[in-house]
Amino acid sequence: MDKLFFFLKRFIPKRVFIFFQPFYHRLLAFLAAVVYGFPSRGMKVIGVTGTSGKTTTIEFLYEIFTEAGLKTASASGLWFRIGNEKSPNNLKMTMPGRFRIQKFLREARRNGAEYVFLEVTSEGIKQYRHTFIKFYAAILTNLSPEHIESHGGFEKYRSAKAELFKIAPLAILNGNDPNFEYFYKILARDGSRKEKIVFVENDFPRDLVLKMPGEFNKMNAVAALTFAKHEGIRPDTARDALSKIGGIEGRMEYLNLPGGRDFKILIDYAFLPQVLEKVYEEAKSKSEGLVCVLGGTGGGRDKWKRPKLGDVAAKYCRKVFVTNEDPYDEDPMEIINQVAGTHDEFEKILDRREAIRTALKETKPGETVVITGKGAEPWIMGPGGGRIAWDDRKIAMEELEKFEK
Repeated sequence: MDKLFFFLKRFIPKRVFIFFQPFYHRLLAFLAAVVYGFPSRGMKVIGVTGTSGKTTTIEFLYEIFTEAGLKTASASGLWFRIGNEKSPNNLKMTMPGRFRIQKFLREARRNGAEYVFLEVTSEGIKQYRHTFIKFYAAILTNLSPEHIESHGGFEKYRSAKAELFKIAPLAILNGNDPNFEYFYKILARDGSRKEKIVFVENDFPRDLVLKMPGEFNKMNAVAALTFAKHEGIRPDTARDALSKIGGIEGRMEYLNLPGGRDFKILIDYAFLPQVLEKVYEEAKSKSEGLVCVLGGTGGGRDKWKRPKLGDVAAKYCRKVFVTNEDPYDEDPMEIINQVAGTHDEFEKILDRREAIRTALKETKPGETVVITGKGAEPWIMGPGGGRIAWDDRKIAMEELEKFEK
């Protein structure tokens, strides 16, 4: 279906294509639901959306509801999980396409899933991937500028997110988010048909100790705990589940280095300026200095944030290496130059492996190498949709071993 989409986009006049595009996406969503028998019926499907924290919140929810003895499934940017079975999300799409997501829901229902947690993106909503899914609840983690160029402005991006909450009878909202009032007012128009629950930072239990680093993860935990409480899960059960989570792949993940190392390596998915700043703040609080490997944003999107990423890195990092990430059909060096901006002190290295190797060599005792932009993603995306197998964590360990031989 994606090949058909790109074929039509190439040969149909742009104005005509744009006009019929919503009908095309909605038709595919309906056909997918028909083919797989509208599988969301009979399960409680919860959509988790927001600018950041979606994957972590999904993982928290999965662990809590599994700990409570409920049959649970989840689909995130990292994993497809049904019960105890899981497979990696190698689609390079946080929210799968319409047929893939309906197929997953059918598999979950056939395996007796009672709760299904789905990561829902604004791009997915824009393409109607969320339609013909019967959502029981929607959870908002937070909201800040992203996909601005694709949506045509922050207001349209925010409006796309709001569509999920209009179709879910239960809304779980972050009361500390600057956009809280926007969502609350929209949902208030639905009157008694809409149940709204608000969580805030102070709801974080004092007796809960998260093993995952990052103060910002506390809000993701509160979001998960709030929904769990609504569903009648005992607070001690939910807290026990969260306290057992050692970490989430590619999210504030400190690599387990062999003994005797006098520095740390931190891997994180952060590709937004506001999220990157939180990662650097957390890492710097536990380090004598940061050496940063900074990827550009993916090609063909969100060019506005490229220089901002560089500005954040300049603020926190002793040394910055700007490198390749997912250029797609853009010139990767042009992306790198835009990220570096006016920071002449940055070192630009096209080859990501070389950038990681050089950063390791530059690191002083007590410092942390922070590698961001890809997290646990398994690919580097190049021209024409080409893929190069990749894993920042694996590459960092390989280069560390070479360096120390």
